[in-house]
Amino acid sequence: MTKWQGANLVWDGAFYRVRRDGYEICFVPDDGVPLDEIDDVDMWVIFDSGDRWSGTIYTLDNVRRTMDRWQRSGECLGGSYFHVWDGLIVRDRGIPGMVDVVDDLVRSGDYRRVFRDVGPEDTDD
Repeated sequence: MTKWQGANLVWDGAFYRVRRDGYEICFVPDDGVPLDEIDDVDMWVIFDSGDRWSGTIYTLDNVRRTMDRWQRSGECLGGSYFHVWDGLIVRDRGIPGMVDVVDDLVRSGDYRRVFRDVGPEDTDD
C-alpha cells in the first residue's frame, strides 16, 4: 500500500479530496478519466489553518503533446516554450503519484515556490 492509499480519500462533487495530517489536497480531475490516468489537473493544497495554495499539475507527456500541438498551430513561437504561472510538471500520470509529489513539496516547504498563494477561504456568506 502506498502512502496515499492509507489517506482519507473522498469524492466531493467534482472534487477528489485527499486528507492528510494538517492539510488536504483537492483535485479537480476531468470527468470520466480514471484517477491513475490523469495527466493534467488543477488542484489546491488547503491547510487546516485556512491557507490555500493552487496549482496545475502536468505530466511530461502532456507538456510534449501540448507543445507539439502548438508547433502546428503556431502558438508560443511554434511550440518553442511552455509556461504556466503555478504549474508543476511531474514524470508520471495519475493522482497517486501526484499526491506523493505534493506531500514532498509540503514536507519540504517548497510548495510556497511552486504553487500560488490564494489566501484563506472567504467565509462571509
